[in-house]
Amino acid sequence: MLRCLIIDQMHESIVPLLRNLGIEADYQPDYQRADLLASLPAYEGLIVRSKTRIDEEVLQHAEKLRFIGRAGAGLDLIDEPAVARRGIALAHAAEGNRDAVGEHTLAMLLTLMNRIAWADREVRAFAWHRERNRGYELGSACVGIVGYGNMGQAFARRLTGFGCQVIAYDKYRPLQEEEFAQRVDEAAIFERADVVSFHLPLTDETRGMVDDAYLRRFRHPIWLLNTARGEIVQLEALVRALNDGRVRGAGLDVLENEKMQLLTDAQRTVLEDLFASDRVLFTPHVAGWTHESYRRINEVLVTKIGEILAKKRVDS
Repeated sequence: MLRCLIIDQMHESIVPLLRNLGIEADYQPDYQRADLLASLPAYEGLIVRSKTRIDEEVLQHAEKLRFIGRAGAGLDLIDEPAVARRGIALAHAAEGNRDAVGEHTLAMLLTLMNRIAWADREVRAFAWHRERNRGYELGSACVGIVGYGNMGQAFARRLTGFGCQVIAYDKYRPLQEEEFAQRVDEAAIFERADVVSFHLPLTDETRGMVDDAYLRRFRHPIWLLNTARGEIVQLEALVRALNDGRVRGAGLDVLENEKMQLLTDAQRTVLEDLFASDRVLFTPHVAGWTHESYRRINEVLVTKIGEILAKKRVDS
């Protein structure tokens, strides 16, 4: 029986699901990096979420490893070329939390456009300000989606019925007819969008992509949403764009540095500026983290691991 080490917190269904594939799961959510390095040589499988980087140092201990499963969507913490060089199969579960991300992104947008969070706080303080909380209708907006994979498509699907225009740009997908969005080039996003939602992986190309120059390219003031990776949006640039009106409001589920106890002085200052704004909405990287997705990620991931093992048996 193959042995698989799990080093992050997972829904309890992961152990029986793996057992059904003939895999013995060793569930060790309290393991730290040193524990991983010491234990990994004994395992054929590894499942991780985001506890540590899977890099050359880790892979040097992967003497028997046949597969790595990432319980989530992004692969930015995994050295994919190094994994591929060793012939280790890699699976992730983007389909498992795409619906959660789509719903959360829509909720953030509606909250921003209708000032729901701020109006709620004011009423609780016995303040009744109607004019300052006048909202905008989503149906009158053009929503631009940057990155049209699992997450971008799930968001587009949930915009159906609001009557808004939905356009999508993805550098790595050919332009084609889509059911829920009109596929466009990047220039059309800058020209037409009133709302811009980012659904991109973190790569060398996308890191820091949304800077001052990027934000100056939009023809209209925009609502900005980031439920992808925090490092995509430069928060200092976002502060400036909010101050000069290029950005009407922002919904951020992710930050450049999400370890609040390890913020630099500069990062803390920028966040304090954003916290002071009544046009910025935050959530703590939970867009894809629902009760339903917690289990569904396991189901998707184990299905893919099963496909990997079946293919390896055929190839051998």
